[in-house]
Amino acid sequence: MIQGDVPQAGLDFNARRRAVLDNHVQQTISLAAAVAAGDRAQPDLVVWPENSSDIDPYLNEDAARQISRAAEVVGAPILVGAVVEGPGRFISNTGIVWDPETGPGDTYVKRHPVPLAEYVPARGFFRLFSDKVDLVRRDFAHGTEVGVLEMGGARVGDVICFEVVYDSLVADTVEAGAGMLVVQTNNATFGFTDESEQQLAASRLRAVEFGRTVVVAATSGISAVVAPDGSLARRSELFTPAVFVEDVAQRDSTTLAERLGAAPEWVLTALGAGAVLAVAVPAGRRRRAAR
Repeated sequence: MIQGDVPQAGLDFNARRRAVLDNHVQQTISLAAAVAAGDRAQPDLVVWPENSSDIDPYLNEDAARQISRAAEVVGAPILVGAVVEGPGRFISNTGIVWDPETGPGDTYVKRHPVPLAEYVPARGFFRLFSDKVDLVRRDFAHGTEVGVLEMGGARVGDVICFEVVYDSLVADTVEAGAGMLVVQTNNATFGFTDESEQQLAASRLRAVEFGRTVVVAATSGISAVVAPDGSLARRSELFTPAVFVEDVAQRDSTTLAERLGAAPEWVLTALGAGAVLAVAVPAGRRRRAAR
């Protein structure tokens, strides 16, 4: 896991062209040097965060060359996060498996972009309240495929940023055969707020829920390796480069939470609604009788 850091916090984290990408390339090359020196184990796969390539590597040859260079030097496929052109008028928040020999391959496109941040529904309506909606200059596409990616001998279940909080998006990724989960995220825009801690807490919950190791890869932190029991094997600090090399077991077991799905939530909701009715209906009858 590579946390390359960003030049600055906030919405303009990527204002300097290719700076974020270069940070991740350099940390990966440093990892390769440590492997060559015998100080680190040779990785089977490398995970970069969401937006780790701050320019589209399909359209920018210099970006593609740098990613290929990092993959070749470290000798492992890299899961790269990038915003890429298309389809049509849209852009796509994408995880790309970048092989050291064959280059870009399988992809996962974020299925649940954030409304009013990654796309603006009913733009004309919301502009009546604020012209800030136009800060979102182009809408992100909604991906349609589950993010299970074959790389380095592992079946990696990819979810991007706050997709980790949506039950169905994580559940169908595990059901599709993910042996581990990866949360690619870019928290740089949130600065030193508690957003990163909140996202890490959600990732720890998913680890327990599905009995899978969860690797959180963030551009500027908090990155982490979460064991299937929810404990933290590793975690980084905010706005500090970090590199983790960890053994991660691939699992195919099914937990009780996975088998039950949303059923307990519906049962508890029904019980809560029933309790309210059990109190409200007799109270209403007594008031009518008193009148």
